[in-house]
Amino acid sequence: MHRRRFLAAAGAAAVPAFVPHRARAVTPDGTFLVDSRVLGGQRRVNVALPPGYADGQERFPTLYLLDGGVVQEDFPKITDFVSQMVAAGALAPMIVVGIEGVDRKHDLTHPATFADDVKRLPQSGGSAAYRRFLVDELRPWVKARYRVDGRSGLIGESLAGLFVVETFLREPRAFDAYLAASPSLWWDDQSLSRQAPALLRRGGFKGRRLYLSIGDEGTTMQAGVDRVVAALRAAPPKGLAWRYDPMPNEHHGTIYDPSTKAGLPWLFPPH
Repeated sequence: MHRRRFLAAAGAAAVPAFVPHRARAVTPDGTFLVDSRVLGGQRRVNVALPPGYADGQERFPTLYLLDGGVVQEDFPKITDFVSQMVAAGALAPMIVVGIEGVDRKHDLTHPATFADDVKRLPQSGGSAAYRRFLVDELRPWVKARYRVDGRSGLIGESLAGLFVVETFLREPRAFDAYLAASPSLWWDDQSLSRQAPALLRRGGFKGRRLYLSIGDEGTTMQAGVDRVVAALRAAPPKGLAWRYDPMPNEHHGTIYDPSTKAGLPWLFPPH
């Protein structure tokens, strides 16, 4: 309880810890409400620590998980996968920070001008502010409380994958590693993928890693991913390591699991 009171006094209100999904090799550290001036309120985050964290002084990379709620989102599943891969020696031990979604259609989409998409998601367009929350508010909050080693990754699927790709293209230095599973690059008539060649030419990708996958979605979903991949192949940014992993036997509802299992060990190999 002393630790919870300290966190609340430091600007993050504590809420009851989540019930673990099942026994796992990561330690559920708790669920917290983090203040955000950028977003004008609080956001709920869930934190899981690597095995042995409490007994040592080692520092760890941090994985920021979009759609990272405990109920009806991906925190229990992704932390289970991380636990299994760490235990198998396939993945570097890491801190997982899940950010629970509030209005993903707003937070994870960039502003659109294509009328059909604006009509489809009238609340869209909040990705820039959400990125500022992650980079300028949440990451310092995590750094102040946990033994991070400076390496960070961002992971998401579908609209969250769109946000991952946008962050990679517009602010590559925001994170070290990016995993986007079936990103919704159809958004705004594929405007982000159309800008990819110019955004890649701006540089800033040295030391970054990108894992990109897609299932059998086809149509504008595939076209957007194809355009980004073509831009990467035509003029690969200096110092960038990237991997494209099409999975034609997977669907939009099944792509996230194999992408996580294939992508995370490539992004964060064990020492």
